[in-house]
Amino acid sequence: MAELLQKQRKTKSKPRRGNGSKNSRSIQELDSVTVRFAGDSGDGMQLAGSQFTQTAAIIGNDVATLPDFPAEIRAPAGSLPGVSAFQVHFSDHDIHTAGDCADVLVAMNPAALKMHIGDLEGDGILIVNTDGFSENNLRKAGCSTNPLEDGSLESYRCFEVPVTKLTHEALQDLSLTKKEKDRCKNFFALGLTLWMFDRTLDSTLRWIDQKFTAMPEMAEANRRALKAGYFFGDTTEAFASIHYRVAEATLPKGLYRQVTGNQAMAMGLAVGAHLAKKQLFYASYPITPASDILHEMARYKNYNVATFQAEDEIAAIGAAIGASFGGHLGVTASSGPGIALKTEAINLAVMVELPVVIIDVQRGGPSTGLPTKTEQGDLLQAIHGRNSESPVAVLAPATPGECFEYAITALRLAVKYMTPVFLLSDGSLANGAEPWRIPSFDDLPKFDCHHLVDAKDFQPYRRDKTTLARPWVLPGTPGLEHTIGGLEKEDVTGAVSYDPRNHEAMCRLRAQKIAGMVQDIPDVALFGANSGKVLVVGWGSTYGAITTAVEKQQAAGKSVSSMHLRYLNPLPANTGSLLKNFEKVLVPELNLGQLRSILRDQYLVDAVGLNKVRGQPLTVAEVTQAIEGLL
Repeated sequence: MAELLQKQRKTKSKPRRGNGSKNSRSIQELDSVTVRFAGDSGDGMQLAGSQFTQTAAIIGNDVATLPDFPAEIRAPAGSLPGVSAFQVHFSDHDIHTAGDCADVLVAMNPAALKMHIGDLEGDGILIVNTDGFSENNLRKAGCSTNPLEDGSLESYRCFEVPVTKLTHEALQDLSLTKKEKDRCKNFFALGLTLWMFDRTLDSTLRWIDQKFTAMPEMAEANRRALKAGYFFGDTTEAFASIHYRVAEATLPKGLYRQVTGNQAMAMGLAVGAHLAKKQLFYASYPITPASDILHEMARYKNYNVATFQAEDEIAAIGAAIGASFGGHLGVTASSGPGIALKTEAINLAVMVELPVVIIDVQRGGPSTGLPTKTEQGDLLQAIHGRNSESPVAVLAPATPGECFEYAITALRLAVKYMTPVFLLSDGSLANGAEPWRIPSFDDLPKFDCHHLVDAKDFQPYRRDKTTLARPWVLPGTPGLEHTIGGLEKEDVTGAVSYDPRNHEAMCRLRAQKIAGMVQDIPDVALFGANSGKVLVVGWGSTYGAITTAVEKQQAAGKSVSSMHLRYLNPLPANTGSLLKNFEKVLVPELNLGQLRSILRDQYLVDAVGLNKVRGQPLTVAEVTQAIEGLL
């Protein structure tokens, strides 16, 4: 992209003279492009970005996205805290990230420009809505001069487009209010970018028809705005040089759909319950960025899924534990501060040894912190964040699509070992999207939920010799009446016990049960050679940046491999032996070194951290620089 997006002085957009046949324009082929839409939180940038992504996915590009929501519920229009953005990276080959920097930035006002211009490639394309650069908006953004006039944008290919004015002209005969017409400008911007990259309008037009069925005039307005933007690009002289095409990607054959991590998580839970032939009970309290899982789960009420929006986090985890006691699959979800509120009840689930899945969609903290920004700060909270000896299993998918697979795995392990299981996602996975190959249901691993029915010699804490799991008894089963609660249990009988030796024995048994899960955990695979100079170890959403950086190092002949951990407690059995095969170990994380501390503690390796807590994902450039520093 960089070779084609050569530097050019700022160009005023003007209508093209002549007949302007589209076929007379050459279309330049690119292998990948990153586009970022940015504007006020009311400008519809998330919608524009998601529709562009959907079109790219339908065409067959590989795509990866990074929505960036404002932290304020409704910041003043035109202000810096109110900027909303959506980045989409699309390509003709397999990609792993939403891109480090943007090749194209669409900025709807000065605040959006100021917040995101630093992430635009130096020779990139900048499209600005000149109507948004009023004196009032410049003041709100803290601009002492107008960047469209002070020469500060000379290094970019800048195209000034009166988006709002042109949108109003396209809708002039409709009886909508000015505010309603203003809302359509995102479709104008979308239409223009669709034209730039030779995209079809068909999927967006279908979406408009479906979305606004009950609002025919608004549907017509959005259709007109979309087409106005598209044909503005086609008939404007200045845009003749920026017409590109990205061919479809060569991906494994199959049926694909676009999913976010939250969508995949919800589908995985529903499918996991179906595989287990059990009802799933999902209880949560709304919290960013986990709320969408509840919204998705509510759609599956016809698939033996029950959802409960609780009055608070404590009620949600309590209800999930109650559902598991009643023989259902209890699941709850939250983010850092909400997990803290659930902690006491999670401890109860550890003590009574019931299968509960706790999803933590991590965000910037501590406390309320950065509620719409991504982070990986809850790893130690998940593993150690309860009083006393309170072990649980911890899993972490690496991509949005993997959230489906690991939701099923979390349910399976929780049932098999009769224990709470943490499932760590984060803001990047939850809101990011990618093409996901829909699996065949017949290929998914079935798992049994066995309930004890034989009352002969029944003891509530008599354990399975292989898994150390206690029996799962349905309440009301004749002869199997028993009491559970938060007080320490006597081994085998389950009676309340204050005996110190029994307490230590039970603590060790619960720890052994979690450690024994390693028999159900596959060995971690290396990307690259089994030994060498540098091993990059990651978990969660850092997968994309790490894998891309390591690919580039390997292509340059460097001795670099990577290992991405999906199972964090217990760790895969071969983790330690692989770590010792490399001279240096680099651990990139969106925290201040939590996995690094665990690896140092368990394997005595002198791991080096690459740590970032800015509410933004790691970039390929950051990982590459750290690798080269070690080499």
